Amino acid sequence: MKECCVPENDAPMWPSDDKDTSSAEPKGTKGESEATIWLPMSGLANGKTEELAVPKVTPESGSWFQPVVEVEEEPDVPETPTPQWSAFEPATPVEPKEPEAPKTVFVQPVQPQQTDKPDWEQFDRRDHELARPEPRQEPQPRRPEPSRVEPPAPAPVPSATMHARPVRIEPAEERFDSEATVGIHKPEPPSQEPPAAETESEPAPKPKRKRKALLITTLVVVLLLAGMGGAAATPKVSNRLGLPWAPNAPKGEIPKPAGVTRVLHGPDINGAGPTKEGLAAALAGPAGAPDLGTLTGTVVDAASGEVLWDKNSGTPLTPASTTKILVVAAALLSMEHGTQFSTKIVQGAEPGTVVLVAGGDPSLTALPLGTDSPLYPGAAHVDDLVAQVKKAVGGKISKVQLDISLFKGPTSAKGWDPEDTAAGNTYMAPVLPVMADGGRTDPKNDHAPRVANPAAALTQKIAGKLEAQAGGTTTAPKDAKVLGEVKSQPLTEFANSLLQLSDNLMADVLARQLALAKGAEPSFTGGAAATMDVLKQAGFDLTGVQINDGSGLSDQNKIPAKVLSEILAVAAAPDGKDPRTPKLRPLLAGLPVAGGSGTLEKRYGDPASAAGRGWVRGKTGTLSGVNTLAGVVLDTDGRMLVFALMSSGSDQNKGRAALDVVAATLHKCGCR
Repeated sequence: MKECCVPENDAPMWPSDDKDTSSAEPKGTKGESEATIWLPMSGLANGKTEELAVPKVTPESGSWFQPVVEVEEEPDVPETPTPQWSAFEPATPVEPKEPEAPKTVFVQPVQPQQTDKPDWEQFDRRDHELARPEPRQEPQPRRPEPSRVEPPAPAPVPSATMHARPVRIEPAEERFDSEATVGIHKPEPPSQEPPAAETESEPAPKPKRKRKALLITTLVVVLLLAGMGGAAATPKVSNRLGLPWAPNAPKGEIPKPAGVTRVLHGPDINGAGPTKEGLAAALAGPAGAPDLGTLTGTVVDAASGEVLWDKNSGTPLTPASTTKILVVAAALLSMEHGTQFSTKIVQGAEPGTVVLVAGGDPSLTALPLGTDSPLYPGAAHVDDLVAQVKKAVGGKISKVQLDISLFKGPTSAKGWDPEDTAAGNTYMAPVLPVMADGGRTDPKNDHAPRVANPAAALTQKIAGKLEAQAGGTTTAPKDAKVLGEVKSQPLTEFANSLLQLSDNLMADVLARQLALAKGAEPSFTGGAAATMDVLKQAGFDLTGVQINDGSGLSDQNKIPAKVLSEILAVAAAPDGKDPRTPKLRPLLAGLPVAGGSGTLEKRYGDPASAAGRGWVRGKTGTLSGVNTLAGVVLDTDGRMLVFALMSSGSDQNKGRAALDVVAATLHKCGCR
């Protein structure tokens, strides 16, 4: 507890008015101050009267503080006569044995019926602290200050039960306790908020706890703000929130929207095309490259049908995969473009037996439902077929049999290399009317090895999904109940995949489908014959053409370059000029793009041919010593040019590169 005393240099000051200029002890305190000297009480217990010390008082504005004395009542004690106040004399100053601070003497009234001990802890929080009183002691005289004049105090008549305490009376007749000491800072006026009164309730929470809670809260808020700021500083968050410091934030003002009109410009069909002389001069060097071996070819203006350049184009040469142009053209001319090829599972002749009926769709995929085939976009799913069967049967299936009676004849053609159909090769599988993913071991890889018997492999796969056994080949009963059926992509999309990948199996299957559509035998012979018949009936001159398959794997095939260019020229002709053009137009969409797709994706990277990148579209063909390229290209004037180039006796890599230079030269040519 702090000690409170009067400063040594604090001399008593006489006020000039009735305004209290000294500090007062807070009202309602029950504690005793060191500055308080208690008067001796009358000896009620032994009937004697003790002398009381006269309090020192300070005059204010010519008036005196009148002591009010109350005597505490004690039970069961006889009343004693009122003491004679005339016997009290002012205290005589006596030099103390040890110097001590001056003290003002006054008596503090004792409240009746109050026996609780004072709660000193509540005073620890006051701005002006009072010292805890020492035990009661007799009044100690002190040496008066030289300037102090002690007038005699009037003799009041105190109550017999109260201790005397000096008070002052304001003009409004309000009473205030006199000052306990001189020089202590005066409290706020009565009109202000009074000092905290004594209370029996729990003391207020200590400020340290509040400060600690506030500190923790502040720290949490700072950490949260720091975390949010750090997150907002990351590029991903700032970009998503569109914050000003985001990496993708606009560097300048956002431009006003402007109207955009998209116009697709087709080939120029009205302007002047290249001249024969100009084109001949441009192709003299590229077409005469030694790497081409024996070259035949032709260039045709698609808008006019005029032949602009020709080099032995009527000479039949081995076409390799450009044979597919003839098969696709014949199918587009004679079949509905929306034709789909079906694969079914029907009820077998025996209970618990089902039959897989092949419909000639090698693009059926074993990939899960929801996963489109990257090789055959839009292909049907094996899982779809199996799900239909499970729903239709509802019971146990014990055996799955295979019906591949749709195709006839051998599964390989004349002129094929024996290795082309051997297990593990990447070019071809046995031509059967049903299989999954073209017989590949990896449905997503065009160059994956092919299985030896893709139809049997699919039967085994379906049997496993139905928890049954594969039961060999059979012929499905006529009018058997269909338990499940899936269909291939439409003909135009089927042909597109065929041309992009130069898929040999799909081409030979398409030739058989063409034969079925024309009522011919669905075999290599029947497919080749149907192809020739359709093209002849469509008005194409097939002099010198000889084909043994639809894929071009046979080295016995012969096709002149002019036949290829004539078919492509009709497909590229202006609308309305040729009635065959609408049927053949999808053929152009399936041609690979130089440096962009299919079999031309990795070509046209050399500086000599880079000009044709993205502009040349063509069907490739490659066999040992054979390199061919036939397609279309726009020249610098926007004129559509059709070309067919066939090289014999050339190296594969050098021959391909030389053909690409010729086609790129056509694109760079204005050639007038």
